[in-house]
Amino acid sequence: MTSPDTGLEADDALRVLNRVFGYQSFREGQQEIIDHVVAGHDALVLMPTGAGKSLCYQIPALVRKGVGVVVSPLIALMQDQVHALTALGVRAGFLNSTQDLDERRQVESAFLAGELDLLYLAPERLRVDSTLRLLDRGAISLFAIDEAHCVAQWGHDFRPDYLALSMLHERWPTVPRIALTATATEATHAEIASRLNLQEARHFVASFDRPNIQYRIAPKSEPRRQLLNLLRTEHPGDAGIVYCLSRASVDKTAEFLVESGVQALPYHAGLDARTRAANQSRFLREDGIVMVATIAFGMGIDKPDVRFVVHLDLPKSVEGYYQETGRAGRDGLPSTAWLAYGLQDVVQQRKMIDTSEGDDAHRRRLGSHLDAMLALCETVECRRVRLLAYFGQKSDACGNCDTCLVPPESWDGTIAAQKLLSAVVRLQRERRQKFGAGQIIDILLGKQTPKVIQHGHDSLTVFGIGTELSDTEWRGVVRQLLAQGFLGVEGDYGTLVLTEASAEVLSRSREVLMRREPERPARAAKTRRAPASADLPEEAMPVFERLRAWRAATAKEQGVPAYVIFHDATLREIATGSPSSLAELGEVSGVGENKLAKYGQQILDTLTA
Repeated sequence: MTSPDTGLEADDALRVLNRVFGYQSFREGQQEIIDHVVAGHDALVLMPTGAGKSLCYQIPALVRKGVGVVVSPLIALMQDQVHALTALGVRAGFLNSTQDLDERRQVESAFLAGELDLLYLAPERLRVDSTLRLLDRGAISLFAIDEAHCVAQWGHDFRPDYLALSMLHERWPTVPRIALTATATEATHAEIASRLNLQEARHFVASFDRPNIQYRIAPKSEPRRQLLNLLRTEHPGDAGIVYCLSRASVDKTAEFLVESGVQALPYHAGLDARTRAANQSRFLREDGIVMVATIAFGMGIDKPDVRFVVHLDLPKSVEGYYQETGRAGRDGLPSTAWLAYGLQDVVQQRKMIDTSEGDDAHRRRLGSHLDAMLALCETVECRRVRLLAYFGQKSDACGNCDTCLVPPESWDGTIAAQKLLSAVVRLQRERRQKFGAGQIIDILLGKQTPKVIQHGHDSLTVFGIGTELSDTEWRGVVRQLLAQGFLGVEGDYGTLVLTEASAEVLSRSREVLMRREPERPARAAKTRRAPASADLPEEAMPVFERLRAWRAATAKEQGVPAYVIFHDATLREIATGSPSSLAELGEVSGVGENKLAKYGQQILDTLTA
């Protein structure tokens, strides 16, 4: 069947998938999107990280006449994507600030001569007249807007330059556009469509479920020690990302890991550009590097074998959390998303919202984002059910998160809540004082600390009325009251105050259910960790390791990440099937024509070594 808009055969896309990328069939949802764009229509695609979004614009760019122009927000990302495409035999180039004049002119000449299949640009370049004039002179097959959530002003990765991308349709009305993102709530989805003028485009929304990722949220107690235990017991030698809220915490955590024998590197905006670039390059190109970073790191990171993503501080939103954890397990192998969460996180986030710039509506929006994140942390239900529900998707309990593996109990915390709120009331009304959680808990436990004695708090009627709970349990009560809006926090010292909802609890008109943490952390060794060789028969393991060693040496020689040569999944299939000829090797998933010609004989030699 021939498309009336392009004159192209409908099976051209499948032939490109097989010949260039080495795959026999499309993943779920890909072909419908690709056929739609190949036919010249606009599309807005919401698809999780690792589901194959890039092919949804790369293949149409290869099938349609002209050059596919890809708007990408990060220089490092576009450079890695161009390297990966070049290794497949695709004619790809980029224009960005890292190039000198001669390099830019070479790429521009190739574009005008029709010698490129894909051209990557940063969004800010589309605000430069010379770039627009260049594009006017060339033949453009499509515009792809990657990481499209960057256009959402109140999102977690807002980039002002993305707002100007609505002009693409105005200036080139006949060129199809495809905008793609790995995460979007219904509100963000609508904002992307509005700001990019894609309301009339066809919207494709895939399932956001990443079943290979195990979501776990643990009470925070010496978080760096908890992190080290996780790495030593579950992910020794694995590549991963550790997110911290502040630059200082990034530096201290990276230093702690290095001193503990872990290959760790820091990444944050306070480092000079050269150090950041060097650290990111090492993370992408070397095996087993742990990147400790602020959320400035990671958007669009294309490394498929990130085995874990850790948050040592509470993320600001579920959207940001999902986007960040989605950087784990892009290759489909079991991976871990682990978050340490404590009382101070809630206090700090509430304070940041209260002091943030913007109007009341903005602060309310930030507050609702935090409330949703706290609900995910405090739920006694399946984490994945709660997470997917945030994106408007229904699901059943997954059996592969901490609450499924070791279900927590819920308990009636109404009386405990009344005791704690009463202590806050007594301090404010009788003494006109406000204190943080530590002092109030000491009062409830009847502790004769110097601070309690100094302020005469041992004479309060609430002194010692809470000895049925431990200090840790009371901190959990405070945390959950803050999460549910029955307590507030104010000032630089995080003092606790009543809210409008507090009266409902004190008057016994509102029941307060709380989560009780399991006594032991969830253990799920069988489902939790699966190294790249886990599903290989014993006799294939040494072959797989030889192939990995060959791949590492080849990648180092070419100065590209190992996954640009071949993914682990492809090497596993080669090690298991032991192809004895180039024809047999060409049948392996992920071995396209260019890679077969370039590396085929080397692989066969490695297999017989």
